[in-house]
Amino acid sequence: MSGEPSGGSTGSFCLHPEVATATAGHKAPAAQPAPARVIGQLGQSLDGRIATASGESKYINGMHSLAHLHSLRASVDAVVVGVGTVVADDPLLTVRHVAGRSPARVVLDPSGRVDPQARCFAADGARRVVVRRGRGGRPLPEGVETLVLPGEAAFAPAAVIAGLREMGFSRLLVEGGARTLAAFLDAACIDELHVFVSPVILGSGRQGLALSGRETLASALRPAARARVFPDGDVLFELDLRAAAGDGLGTSGRDARGPGDQGESEDHEQRRSRLRAAG
Repeated sequence: MSGEPSGGSTGSFCLHPEVATATAGHKAPAAQPAPARVIGQLGQSLDGRIATASGESKYINGMHSLAHLHSLRASVDAVVVGVGTVVADDPLLTVRHVAGRSPARVVLDPSGRVDPQARCFAADGARRVVVRRGRGGRPLPEGVETLVLPGEAAFAPAAVIAGLREMGFSRLLVEGGARTLAAFLDAACIDELHVFVSPVILGSGRQGLALSGRETLASALRPAARARVFPDGDVLFELDLRAAAGDGLGTSGRDARGPGDQGESEDHEQRRSRLRAAG
């Protein structure tokens, strides 16, 4: 749902601590927003790099990984990126390599520094949203909506997700950059993570993920995973983080799974037991 224009045709939302939008002429929806589902994605080299030391990143992963990424975009309501990704890469964030509609494009820009000429703001029929801490910052193109998150914890991932839900976006893809994705992961706000690993070794460069550390292997996050090898050698890991969120071993969500998943859970437990015994 869209807010009333404020200064041209740009919609403006303000999320208050009680998670309600308050703008002139904006009415709260009659029905509650659908529960959020958040997907994360990361493409990296075999040694965990997302760019060379000089910043070159297009493209570490191959065309099969790119097509899968575009299928993820087509499956969500909105794709979310940090302003650093827009500044560094100027991505389109549209669906081009598979059939499907392009989602809304959301830029997290707390200080209001995003370039209004960024390609993700192109008027192509998809909604465009900038999330800011206040109403200042550089002016935005006509038609771009603003979600204002006030307060010290304004850009906590949960607050961002709640604000976007109020705007009608329930299924999100957090696409980058690495710091943004890491913040959502550390806050346990990612339900499903897709990691593309390309058989290339960079040796140095930007690290893919820098998360809060675990003191022991026993406390490490071990999500249920599926791996797929693409014809060009890229490997896709699909990780279910909902099941891994509770005890760090990927077993806390077992009771929430359907009967058909019980065997997979048992295999996961048996494999871990064998690994511990081997050690």
